[in-house]
Amino acid sequence: MPATLDRSSPVPLWAQIADDLRHRLLGGEFEEHFATDEELTRQYAVSRQTVREAVRHLTAERLVVRQQGRGSFVVSPVVEQPLHSLYSLASAVRAKGIAERSEVLAAERRPATAEAAAQLGVGMRSKVVFIERLRFAGGEPIAWDRSWLRADVAGGLLTADLSSGGLYETLAAHCSVRITGGWERIRPVLAEPDERKRLRLPPRTAAFSIERLAIAGETPVEWRRSLIRGDRYSLIAQWPTGVHPHGEG
Repeated sequence: MPATLDRSSPVPLWAQIADDLRHRLLGGEFEEHFATDEELTRQYAVSRQTVREAVRHLTAERLVVRQQGRGSFVVSPVVEQPLHSLYSLASAVRAKGIAERSEVLAAERRPATAEAAAQLGVGMRSKVVFIERLRFAGGEPIAWDRSWLRADVAGGLLTADLSSGGLYETLAAHCSVRITGGWERIRPVLAEPDERKRLRLPPRTAAFSIERLAIAGETPVEWRRSLIRGDRYSLIAQWPTGVHPHGEG
């Protein structure tokens, strides 16, 4: 529901409406349909000119787009992720002012796959902690994570709340294990039909396939496979000041 406007405030009504709509947009309220000018005029009890000025500013921020004769449509925000250090998808989503949550599809002990056993340095078919989550940014799924973790260090995750936040902060809080390093392999892929359905991936849109090994000291802790929507996520490589890349750009 829209917020009540403060008509005694020095802040213009259009600015108050734009701020309220921005919060509603980032919270996923307009996932299916952005309100028409007529609907907003009724909701906020203001003139159409005031509503149009508010929407014009949202358009300038690329949160909505106007199409002649069709009205306004929501532009899904893109989460930008720097690659210069260990990062958290949950933190990146929150940094954009977007609500984040996870739908936990599995949290159990199960035999490790051959790949996970090799990466974690455990015996074939050893029991590991398996966590499967569908990650959301606002009202839309943005990533599908499957994590295999060493049971001797990550067993506490099975009793933890995994419905929000990053896995590593939960690992530190419940298992006293802090991730100190690791590596990732990132590839663009065309998702399979069931993967596209799970992520609500639009047609002809690629995804990022990410493999990650996370370690604590010298101990491998987590092997993860993620599939992230290419239309909602971008990667940024940052160079430290004073460091000159080899060769010419």
